[in-house]
Amino acid sequence: MKKLTFAALALVIATGNLFASEPDGLTLPAGFHATVVAEGLGSIRHMAIRSNGDIYISTRHGGKQPSTGILALRLDADHKQAQVEHFSSVDQGTGIRIYKGALYASSNTAVYRFPLEGNALVPTAEPQTIVEGLAPSGHMIAFDGKGKLYVSFDAGMNICATPNTPKGEKPTGLKPCPALATRAGIWSFDDSRTGQKFSDGEHFATGVRTLSGLDWRNGDALYSATHGRDATHDAFPDLVTEDQDNVIADELFRVEKSTDMGWPYTYYDGARKLLLLAPEYGGDGKTAPTEGHYATPAAAFFQPRRPAVLDLVFYQAKQFPALYRGGAFLAMHGAADVQGPSGQAGYDIVFVPFKGNKAGTPVIFADGFAGPNPADKNVKTAAYRPVGVAVGPDGALYVADSNKGRIWRIAYTGKP
Repeated sequence: MKKLTFAALALVIATGNLFASEPDGLTLPAGFHATVVAEGLGSIRHMAIRSNGDIYISTRHGGKQPSTGILALRLDADHKQAQVEHFSSVDQGTGIRIYKGALYASSNTAVYRFPLEGNALVPTAEPQTIVEGLAPSGHMIAFDGKGKLYVSFDAGMNICATPNTPKGEKPTGLKPCPALATRAGIWSFDDSRTGQKFSDGEHFATGVRTLSGLDWRNGDALYSATHGRDATHDAFPDLVTEDQDNVIADELFRVEKSTDMGWPYTYYDGARKLLLLAPEYGGDGKTAPTEGHYATPAAAFFQPRRPAVLDLVFYQAKQFPALYRGGAFLAMHGAADVQGPSGQAGYDIVFVPFKGNKAGTPVIFADGFAGPNPADKNVKTAAYRPVGVAVGPDGALYVADSNKGRIWRIAYTGKP
């Protein structure tokens, strides 16, 4: 297949979206088609797919939905829901992976391993505790295949300010921010040893507000998808305009040992492509930090407003055309802060092409989940909200929805 530049890829995807006719009104690039493989699964989150095609799904809202714990889903030969089982009480952590023939899943304080036996859909043995005693958080997990398990920790706050700031006064940032010591970053652990504690981990990277996607890119490095800060104009109206607030981005980072992604001291202006000093640390909407050790994101997401990235997977299969291989698919759950007739950012699947370890320009790969009109891209009116992405053993891309618990399978046929 002829090689395409990043710009040509964007044109291919945009042109395909104009003519696609898909279930639920989805729009896809030419040659791609979607089918609904499961529905009615409740408040689902992220997925891990076994080599035999079985899908394991994490949940967030224990006790409020029928989908508590972990869901196990088996499809028939036509890729349709054939069997659904619920097992375990592990939820709230969202991280879930298949690794060396076992299922790994996180709660908000631990990471567990479930042995998978033969072709059985549901594990029968009790889960093994890999790491426990973690700070309460959503914990994404990833493996490098070289002996390391990576676990993310959210900061648990939007900014790191002096507590009990009087109403009407601007918050002042704490430095050092105490959250950086035990959370707001990524720790690495042994990928298979049981009974590890938080103290057994290595502090691998720092500077995270909320990390909602973590994946290892083969032949390259670990990558993370993170949320930018909220309500900056509201807190500092004389320093950061509403338009500047609207382009504070969600980010994709290439993460190596000691990478500092900048929170809470900095934020990234996606429109100007500038790393800026946070206003509670003396920033004024145009001043860069004096320290030079903060990482620049590999890609930034704003439309405007943060699209609320909630999952990340690298396409390391071969079913899609070559220009997709090695690139990243990200689930954009959709901005929820302001409602309006023009809709909000996100509610789609974004693709980031890669050349070597250099990320290209993000493009919308799949859209229409919220509905046919721009105004449908609002939290109260959206039909569906993409929340998880995973690649199956057949090379198809699976997309999960958090509203109704629907899952789509997107495959390449080459036919319009």
